[in-house]
Amino acid sequence: MYTFSNKLKTLSIALMIIGAIGVVYGFMTSHKSFEDVETMLVAESASHHGGGHGEDAAHASPAHDTHNTTDAHATNAHANSDVSHGDDHKKHVEHVMHQIHNRPWAALYVAAFFFFMIALGVLAFYAIQYAAQAGWSPVLFRVMEGITSYVLPGGLIVLAIAVASHYLGHNSIFVWMNENMTNPDHEDYDKLVAGKSGFLNMTGFIIRGLIFIAGWSIYRHFARKFSIAQDNADINDNSNFKKTFRISAAFLVFYIYTESMMSWDWIMSVDPHWFSTLFGWYVFASMFVSGITVIAMITMYLKSRGHLEFVNDSHLHDLAKFMFAISIFWTYLWFSQFMLIWYSNIPEEVTYFVTRFQDYQLPFLGMVVMNFVFPLLVLMNSDYKRIPWFVVMAGIVILCGHYLDIFNMIMPATVGDRWFIGVSEISSIMLFAGLFIFVVFTALTKAPLLAKGNPFIKESEHFHY
Repeated sequence: MYTFSNKLKTLSIALMIIGAIGVVYGFMTSHKSFEDVETMLVAESASHHGGGHGEDAAHASPAHDTHNTTDAHATNAHANSDVSHGDDHKKHVEHVMHQIHNRPWAALYVAAFFFFMIALGVLAFYAIQYAAQAGWSPVLFRVMEGITSYVLPGGLIVLAIAVASHYLGHNSIFVWMNENMTNPDHEDYDKLVAGKSGFLNMTGFIIRGLIFIAGWSIYRHFARKFSIAQDNADINDNSNFKKTFRISAAFLVFYIYTESMMSWDWIMSVDPHWFSTLFGWYVFASMFVSGITVIAMITMYLKSRGHLEFVNDSHLHDLAKFMFAISIFWTYLWFSQFMLIWYSNIPEEVTYFVTRFQDYQLPFLGMVVMNFVFPLLVLMNSDYKRIPWFVVMAGIVILCGHYLDIFNMIMPATVGDRWFIGVSEISSIMLFAGLFIFVVFTALTKAPLLAKGNPFIKESEHFHY
C-alpha cells in the first residue's frame, strides 16, 4: 500500500493556504473605484504618448466630464458633442473597471478548469483502455484511478465558481447570465443572446452541469469499485472485469456528448456571439493530452520513490507516444478551427482570433509553440521517450502550454486587454495544484498500486516494446 509522504502532504497543504491567501488578495486589490481607474488611464495615456498629447490627457481627465455651459462662445452643437464625448469616456472607464474586477474571477476559473480537465481527460483514457481491452496499461490503472478521484470535487468547484460569478461577481465570467440581455426594453438587450436564451439560462446551465458531473462520477465510482472487487475475486472469475468493460463502452458514448456540451457551456459561452463546431473536440484534445501527461509524471514520481516496480521503460515509452500523438492531434484541430475561420473572414467569427492576435499575441502564439513545436522536436525521437527526465521536461512544457490554451479561451472575453500573469493567476494555480495533489495522492493510499486481479495484468507486467 502506498503511503502519502508527510513532505508531499505538507507541500500540498502549503500550496492551498498560500494560494488561498493570494486569491483573496487578488479579489481585494481588484475592486478599484471609478476615479482609480480614470487616474490609471491618464497615467497609461501619458506613458504611451510621452505626456505631450493634450487631447489624450483631456480625454482621460476627470475634468473632461465637466463642461462650462456658460461659455458664451459655445454652440449647442459643440455642447452636444462634448456631452456625447463625456458619455463615451464614462462608458470606457466603466468598461475597463469591470474588466479589472473580472480578472480574479477569470483567473480562479481558468485554474479550476485546468486541473479539473486533467482528471476528466484521464477518466476518458481509463475508459478507453478498458473498452479496448488494452494489454499494456493495467499496471497504470491505480494511478489513473487516483487522478480521476478529482473529477467530482473538481467539477463541482468549476460549476460553483461559474454560478458564484453570477450571484456574487455580477456576471464576471459569463455575460449572458445578465438577465437584462434578454429584456427588449433594457439598454443591455442583445438580440443574439436573447435568441440563445432557451439554452443559455441559469437553470439549464446548473442542471446540465450537475448531470455531467453526476454521470462522470458515477462511472468513476463503479469502475473503481469493480476494479478493486476484481482483485479480491477468484482467479478464474472475471465477472467484475466484464462489468467494467460494459460500463466503459457505454460511458464513452455518454462522455462524447457531455464533454462537448460541457465545453459549450463552461468555456465557449464566455463568447456568446461566437461558436465553433470543432470546439468540443478541441477542448477534448487539450484535456486528453494533459491527462496523459499527468499520468506519466505521477507514474515516474512514484517509481522514483520505490513504488510501481512493475512499470518499465516500455510503459513510459507508450505514455510519451500518446503525449506526442495527441499533441499533433491537438494541433490539427487548432489549425483546422483557425484556418477555416480566418480564411472565410466572416466578421462575427474572425473577431475571436483578431482579438487574440492583437491583445494576446504572446500567450496565443506561445501556446502553439509549447503545445506543438516543442513536443514535436523533443518527443519525436523514440529513445528520448524512455528517458524519465526528458519526458518530465516535455510534460511540464505541455502542461504550461495547455494552461495557456484555457487562459486564451477565457481571458479575452472577461478581462480584454487587461490580462497579466500575476498574483491572481499564480495564486489560483497554487490553490488548485495543492488541492489536486492532496486529493489524488490521498486516493492512491486507498488501494494497492497494482490491479492484480485484472486478467491482462501479467501481459502488462511483461510488456516490452
